Parts: sequence; C-alpha cells; structure tokens
Amino acid sequence: MRLFPESTGRDAKLLIAAKGLRAAGDGFVSILLPAYLLALGHDALAVGVLATATLLGSAALTMLAGRITQRFGHRRPLLAASALMALTGLGFAGLEGFWPLLVVAFVGTLNPSSGDVSVFLPIEHSLLSESVGAEDRTAVFARYSLAGALMGAFGTLLAGLPDLASARLGVSTPAAMQGMFVLYAVLAVAAGSLYRLLPDRRAASAAPAQPLGPSRGIVLKLAALFGVDAFAGGFLVQSILALWLFQTYGLPVAAAANVFFVTSLLSAVSYLIAVEIAKRIGLVNTMVFTHLPANLCAVLIPFVDDLYLALGLLMLRSLLSQMDVPTRTSYVMAVVTPPERPAAASLTAVPRSLASAVSPGIAGYLFAVSGFGWPLLIGGVLKIAYDLALLAMFRHVRPPEEKPANPKGQG
Repeated sequence: MRLFPESTGRDAKLLIAAKGLRAAGDGFVSILLPAYLLALGHDALAVGVLATATLLGSAALTMLAGRITQRFGHRRPLLAASALMALTGLGFAGLEGFWPLLVVAFVGTLNPSSGDVSVFLPIEHSLLSESVGAEDRTAVFARYSLAGALMGAFGTLLAGLPDLASARLGVSTPAAMQGMFVLYAVLAVAAGSLYRLLPDRRAASAAPAQPLGPSRGIVLKLAALFGVDAFAGGFLVQSILALWLFQTYGLPVAAAANVFFVTSLLSAVSYLIAVEIAKRIGLVNTMVFTHLPANLCAVLIPFVDDLYLALGLLMLRSLLSQMDVPTRTSYVMAVVTPPERPAAASLTAVPRSLASAVSPGIAGYLFAVSGFGWPLLIGGVLKIAYDLALLAMFRHVRPPEEKPANPKGQG
C-alpha cells in the first residue's frame, strides 16, 4: 500500500505531519490531566469541570473557524492556533490553583479526548479536501486520522515519564507532570513550523469559500446528529476513562499509559480498515455498523468486575469505535459543494464541540457521587441511539463517488 494516494498534494502531507505532532501532545495530556489535578488535591468533579472548560473554549473558537478561513485563509489561523497551544502548555506548567487552571483550560487548546476536538480540526479538514482528488479523499482522511492515532499512542506512553522521574530522580510528581506540559508547548512550536510552510493565500481552491447554500439542509441535519454523538462521546473521553481506571481499579498512571497506548494502536488499525470497508458498503453503513458493536462494549463495561475483562472490552471498543471518524469527515466533504466545505466543516464541528463539552462535567460529578460507571453506560446508550438515527435518515443519501456511473434506466 502506498504511503499516500497518488493525488495527495504537498499541503496535505504537511497537515498530516503537523497533526501527528499535536496528537502526541494530546496523547499524554489527556492522561496526565486527571492525574495532575488529583496530585494537586483536586477531586473528580474538578477533573470533569476542567475537561468541560477545555471543550467549551475549543467550541467557541471552532464556531468562528469558517469565517476566519474565508477571511485569512488557512495558514495564519493555524499559526495562531499553534501559538495558543504553546501558551496553554506553559500556563498549565506554571499554575496549580483550580481557578487559574480553569481560565487557561477555557481559552487554550488542551484536549481531554483521544480524538481531535480543537480549532485546528475544521481548518485542516477544509484544506485537506482541497489537497487531494475526490477518489482519494477517504483514504487521505484515513491517513490523517492514522497519523493522529499512531502519534497519540506514542504520546500516551510518554505519560509514564513523570512516575519514572519521580522514582529515579526524586522529582515530585506534580513537578514532573508540569515538565510534560512544557513538552506540550514545544510540540506546538514544532507543529507551527510545519504550518509556516503552507501557502499564504486566501483560499487554496479556485472557487472562493462561501456560506452554506444548497447543502444547508443536509449539513444542519448532520450537525444535529453529530451533536448527539459528541455529547455521548464526552462521557467517554480519554481523561474520563483514565479517571475511571484510577478511581475504580487504582491503576497507576504508567499502567494506564500502557493501556491507552494499546487502545490508540487499535484505533489506528481501524482507520485503515475503514477505507476498505467503505469501498464495499458505503460511508454511512461503515459509520453505523462498526459503531454499534463498539457502543455495546461501552454499555457492558460498567457491569464487569474483573479488570482484565473490562480492559478487553475497552480495547475491542477502540478497535471498532473510530472507523466512523475518517468516513464521517469524508462524507460531509462529499455531500456539499467545494466552496461550502469550510463552512460545512465548521458547522458540523461546532455542535460536536459544544455537545461534547457538557458531558465531562456531568461524568465527573457522577464519579464523585457513585462508584458505578454511569458515564460509560449513558455514553454507550446515547451513541447507539445516534447510530440508529443516522442509518434511518441518511442510508439513501449517497455521495457522488458511491453512485453508479450508469444507473438503471439511463442510456
């Protein structure tokens, strides 16, 4: 298999490389965030509230992504977001109080999820769509997601470094974790250096970006459904799952890092499988029929008492749950006209960011008042409802590349 499809442009390769660097930072930060807050003396509710703040702030920026891209192009907003990412890491490295951390979490780019929910996402998606041929779009989005998953997996392993530094160098655990937030800032600078190589022009396509027009109805329906999925996913973000492992099983941070390393690798495998499945059964069917069994796993986990069985279900879920990521993005980009893509990417990302921001706070509260895994159960049930609704509403709405070249009845 080729590293990149034949029609992949230089911009797409730069974006994929930058995505990998950012994902490495997200990988260890999503695990260290709850551990850091617990080490500072904060409780599970504080973890959930800070996770909610990070996602709300990202949603506020994402809401403006379409307009920003239309006015400034792609390069300058990506550079500004990289600078904000660096400042976020330095802020967490230098602060310990809950309220200052809450402010930095809201205005910054910290990501409590194993997936990307930042302002980078819609900007990169719209530029990726312009940097590859339509026949290779799903494959490129799969590589984009794959780079994030593999580098995110590497990043989760780095989450074990504070324990190692504390044991061998005598550094306090909070101080060692603060050093990792400095590393997060360094990765932001490295990603920014790649974004600087992008062309500095207002739009990469010949047609100027425009607000939603003929595709408005379908995009609004998709945005509403994606919002339900994201709200459910907020109960299952990596920081919340790490908190569950810490509190339910007393799992050390280094052990949790190894667990999430494996789950990230399994997610990476799923991105490549998704491309082949989508070629055979279509994008919508791939989204739904891989997602349903993954969500059944999430529903079952809270009822399992054995750690290894729970981890097995968690890993099976990881193998299946991310196949909808490249296919979902490709589907949205395929069913709108090229000039509408930045606005469509922003409009479908904003409800996801807003909806996913609410549930981590609820999950933190539920963990604070009950030892049962209510967040996993609620998240799994809601995601199953989303899957069924998506299938019912969009199984007949096919992108142009999935439609027969010579339908019946035509000459």
